[in-house]
Amino acid sequence: TGAISSLQRQMEIQESELRRIRSENDLLQKQLREREVQLQAMSDKFYHMTEEQRQEEIVVMMEEENRNLHQVLNQQESQMAEQGKLIGELQATINQLRTELVNTRLHLLEEKQAQKEIQSEADALQHKALQTKVALEQITCKFERYRNKIIQATFSAEGIQEPLGELTDNEVLEAMQKIINERTEFQHMLKHRGSK
Repeated sequence: TGAISSLQRQMEIQESELRRIRSENDLLQKQLREREVQLQAMSDKFYHMTEEQRQEEIVVMMEEENRNLHQVLNQQESQMAEQGKLIGELQATINQLRTELVNTRLHLLEEKQAQKEIQSEADALQHKALQTKVALEQITCKFERYRNKIIQATFSAEGIQEPLGELTDNEVLEAMQKIINERTEFQHMLKHRGSK
């Protein structure tokens, strides 16, 4: 948004400069028209002189006016050439700024689209995490039931002392291992005696 605002400000400055140059150009055209009016006034003045005076005055005035007009014309042509060049440069700059503005807006749209996709992926991951949490809770619940059954089976065996408090997993495993070892030993002893 900052880049777009900056580009728009630059465009406004360039367009303002373009308007100023066009205004100067209009002023030069106005001055040229004023010169034409002055020439017409001089022409009317000569109309009332004698033929000889008129011709002499015309020659002097025309030479002077020609010099002035050539000078003004050269100045105006030079100024108009400079202004034409500047107008071209300003137009090129405005076009470039417009292109940059369009590119910046496209980039912003792409970023918004990417942000939407990331948000969608985040939502999907969150949903998956929730499903995983539910599955973990179910597994934990099943594990606890299974553990309770193991504890119940282990400590209901003959000769095993009832637990006094909360058991750790290692204590349950040790108790089970003890039962397994005792039964294995008993089985070996029976086999050794030849009993089924």
